[in-house]
Amino acid sequence: MEHLPYRPCAGFMLINADGLVFVGERIDPSAHGYWQMPQGGIDPGEDIAAAALRELEEETGIAASLVEVLAQTAAPLRYDLPPELLGKVWKGRYRGQEQHWLLGRFLGEDHHIDLTAHEHAEFQSYRWIEPHRLPEVIIPFKRRVYEALLEEFAPLLG
Repeated sequence: MEHLPYRPCAGFMLINADGLVFVGERIDPSAHGYWQMPQGGIDPGEDIAAAALRELEEETGIAASLVEVLAQTAAPLRYDLPPELLGKVWKGRYRGQEQHWLLGRFLGEDHHIDLTAHEHAEFQSYRWIEPHRLPEVIIPFKRRVYEALLEEFAPLLG
């Protein structure tokens, strides 16, 4: 596992006017019952913020014009895949992800959210939750990343 690189990734923590965070329930059967924030791979040469906004739009239908970016993590956060997923996810090329995260305020309304906006939908449903609940709903191997995000973005979450 140590010889494999981390997959470059960008994620988006989206908060609404009530200070709640967007989470989507994964369609993937292996992650059924878990909720996560929008995130995905960074294309070669792609800017981190552009990648995070692209992933947000692909997974939620929310256009960048409906988001006010507030912050970006100072350094990437990493997680390793558990042994049972190693070699199965991302064609076995990565040991986990190195994630860059943005925090942003949602300027739209729920009717602007369309989980089927992209041909490869990631989420089957969504909800808004209190930020401190994020570690409870994420798949366990990503929990440490969500805890670090909450700590870093705490001054902006209110």
